[in-house]
Amino acid sequence: MKIASFTRAAMLVTAVALLPATTAGIAAVDGRSSAQFGKLVAIYRLIKDNYVDKVDDDKLFKGAINGMLGSLDPHSTYLDGSSLQRLETMIDGSYSGLGLSVVMDDGAVKVISPFKGSPAEKAGVKAGDYITHLDGVLYFERDLDESIGKMRGPAGTKIRLTIFRLGRPDSFDVTVTRGVIELEPVTWELKDSIGVISINEFSRDVGSDVQAAVRALGKDAPSGLTGLVLDLRSNPGGSLDEAVALSDLFLVEGDIVSQRGRVASENEFYESESVFRGDIASDLPLIVLIDAGSASASEIVAGALQDHNRAVIMGERSFGKGSVQSLIGLGRKSAVKLTTARYFTPSGHSVQEGGIEPDIRVPQLSDPDARIRSERAIRESDLRGHLINEVSLDDKHLETDKKDDPRFSITAEELKEQGIEDFQLHYAIQALRRTSEPAALAAGRD
Repeated sequence: MKIASFTRAAMLVTAVALLPATTAGIAAVDGRSSAQFGKLVAIYRLIKDNYVDKVDDDKLFKGAINGMLGSLDPHSTYLDGSSLQRLETMIDGSYSGLGLSVVMDDGAVKVISPFKGSPAEKAGVKAGDYITHLDGVLYFERDLDESIGKMRGPAGTKIRLTIFRLGRPDSFDVTVTRGVIELEPVTWELKDSIGVISINEFSRDVGSDVQAAVRALGKDAPSGLTGLVLDLRSNPGGSLDEAVALSDLFLVEGDIVSQRGRVASENEFYESESVFRGDIASDLPLIVLIDAGSASASEIVAGALQDHNRAVIMGERSFGKGSVQSLIGLGRKSAVKLTTARYFTPSGHSVQEGGIEPDIRVPQLSDPDARIRSERAIRESDLRGHLINEVSLDDKHLETDKKDDPRFSITAEELKEQGIEDFQLHYAIQALRRTSEPAALAAGRD
């Protein structure tokens, strides 16, 4: 299984079969590479013999490995010890901490998204925030794993985050009480006759869980469902297989996603297998909500349903991570998370850098900071060392129209007075209700 996420995997990929080939490749380096290896060894000896303090070999070797991987892209990394253990803990689905998806960006800890319902989200931490200090200590140009380790801790304990948020002149502090993060990949609720399914991450059994959610919502709706909303906002990704499984629920035939790598074995095409069972909601209109925190596996689903005209995509342009990572085991205690392929939507569009552009752009008006954060949102294309899109970006995949839409002139304060806490979801539900009205009227005439 491949990982379509930059923060965690739903399942480990051991890929031990790759190791012998890698070792053989080192033994068969050409003359130029041999000279570079010689230079590396010479620098190692210089450090060991002349550095002001005695340096541990583990530190030097790990630094060299991290330097190599860090020069490739923001998502290739080396995992060992506590970092690998934390990844395995998240795979198990429970840990104590803040509930944040973070990445290192130009030496700073940047929030990709807080998990829904997490202590961080409840404390007001938002996608795009930079965490500059932890309990008053500056965390800049440090190992990301060190920052994550500091944010983890026993449930009930507190940590003070100093946050820089685009659009605000000064940094501010937020105190968050750590909790037990029980990762619920799929949750759902019924809004009158409209089902709202939130996919918070693509971990194990997401496809099955969404299928169960659709059935449960159908049973709970007294007069039947009239529409569905798939909420992929702030979903940083996860298992590629689960993204395919979810897309397949709503498609009868055709491609879902393809991945292409430098190694031929990494080239794969995923097609719908629903021709025998059909679309589980074929008679229902479908809206998919995305935002700048929707990445990777989320973009695979949104792109597939958009290209097949199965769903209307609403919200904001997605993050733009169009690469696949494989977790390659290096024994029992270490692994490399390496970018091995790019993925493409059914129409052949690479979301790398450009992301998925919504069919209907709907700002999150219920968030007072949403406009500024949307205009200055940090996406994949802003990360240092990101993969360059091999296909030139069409204008249609970039947010070029900055004119105010008269439909969205209402303020956050006015929405609050009306009891609307989530404008994007509210707008999607209203759109589905308008869609179902003609059918309801026709049924009444019959």
